[in-house]
Order: sequence, then C-alpha cells, then structure tokens
Amino acid sequence: MTKTPSILLLAALFTPSLALAATLELPTETRLQVQVIDSLFLNENESRLDDILIRPAASAQGSHELPSHCVMVGDALIDGERVRITTKSVTCIATQGSESEIYSGDISAAAYDADGSFGIAACEGSRCEITPEQIFELRLASDLVIEEQENTSEQINIQRRQLDDDEAAAPSPSE
Repeated sequence: MTKTPSILLLAALFTPSLALAATLELPTETRLQVQVIDSLFLNENESRLDDILIRPAASAQGSHELPSHCVMVGDALIDGERVRITTKSVTCIATQGSESEIYSGDISAAAYDADGSFGIAACEGSRCEITPEQIFELRLASDLVIEEQENTSEQINIQRRQLDDDEAAAPSPSE
C-alpha cells in the first residue's frame, strides 16, 4: 500500500527534473535550455521587446528541467551585438496521468549563449533576430520557489466524476 508513494519519492530524489510536488523549486544558477515561442526581431528603431514568450526546449540538456508545459515571460534588449533576455514570470502545468498541478510565479533568470557569454549573439549590423529554432540557456539569478496553485478545472472534473459515479450507483426506476 505504501510502495507507490515510496517509489515516486525515490524517483523524484534521483531525477534532476521536476517531479509532481506541492512546490516547484530550482536553485540559483540552475541552467535551463529554452527557446522563444515566436521569432524576435530587433533593430535600432525597436531595440527592446517586452513580454516575449519563452518555453523549455524539447531536447533540453540543462542542469535541470521544467515541466514540458511551461511558458516564461521576459524582455529582450539589444546590448551591443548581442540580445539580452531576462525573465520575470513563469507558469507551468505538470501532468502525470490524469493528475495535473499548476505553478505560477516570479522567475529571475538571464539568457546565455552556447559559448557561455551573457546575452545571445543574434545581430548582424543593426538587425537582430532570434528564432524558435535557436536554443539558448537561461541561468537562474535566484532560487525559484513557487507553491502549487489551486487547479479549479481539476476540482470541477472531480465533482463531475463524483456526479457520474453517483448517477451510475443510483437504482434505475425499473429496479
């Protein structure tokens, strides 16, 4: 009877990715492999973009992983010949079977290029472009600790399943 929770706990302890838990936690300096959702275009006339969307890369090889259903919101700014990206919020939905958990909160991270340099080398002349195909690294500037949010749709589904079970258990008029 206690084997399943024990197995899940052991799996969570030996896996660097996030297991379903009441808190999403990642330490400072965590490295996440990510990509933008839509292409970014910056130039001298539009050197800053606010509220860009970033997601974990499908082939992530960072030090940790976020759940696959995450979106981070950040800002992009031309900094010399590089694009500096910083994040401000994250929302993730972790699923396991029919169970799901929602995490949403603040995240402080900055983008680093494959060569380990701050910012992404994405500029040619005065034009900078980052496409969804480009994978880059986000490094957390501080610990990420986000409590699980109430999942109202899950509560509605539980109530609906309970009603369906009650209706199925109720005797029919012919009985």
